[in-house]
Amino acid sequence: MTDTTAKIAAHYTEILGLLGENVQREGLRDTPMRAAKAMQFLTRGYSQSLDEIVNNAIFESESDEMVIVQDIELYSMCEHHLLPFIGKVHVAYLPSGKVLGLSKIARITDMFARRMQIQETMTKQIAEAVMQVTNAKGVAVVVEAKHLCMMMRGVEKQNSVMTTSVMLGYFRKSQATRNEFLKLIRR
Repeated sequence: MTDTTAKIAAHYTEILGLLGENVQREGLRDTPMRAAKAMQFLTRGYSQSLDEIVNNAIFESESDEMVIVQDIELYSMCEHHLLPFIGKVHVAYLPSGKVLGLSKIARITDMFARRMQIQETMTKQIAEAVMQVTNAKGVAVVVEAKHLCMMMRGVEKQNSVMTTSVMLGYFRKSQATRNEFLKLIRR
């Protein structure tokens, strides 16, 4: 156990006590430590870098056709309420002499998802990162997610889905390119 983990656990103990819980009861005795470890796992994106994630998995390629990775599972934390939002990400890019290792798009998604932010910011971060590492002619990202902060509290709308998109390069400039991408991810 690290010093940071112990400090986070101590804060969880305090929060549980302030909520009126008996932190010594059997069911909660180890909860602060479990919660601290879980929070560190859920926010591990802060300790990752784009270079580390990509790990030189960029390959020369003559392909200049659209590459799409869709339905990438997404688990993130809303910065406003510290509650999860869960969904899927669709990423496309137009190569310009280089392609990115397939798993790296999912890893880039996870790196930004495992931070606290709003969905709009995360969508932009994923698009800009893919553009940066591939030097693509264009990048498109669509994120569809359900937010527990809207489902469990506040308006309590169980079936609402938030969709965000970022279009860079040719996806922004060309309506036909954008439409092809959107048609392909909608099946």
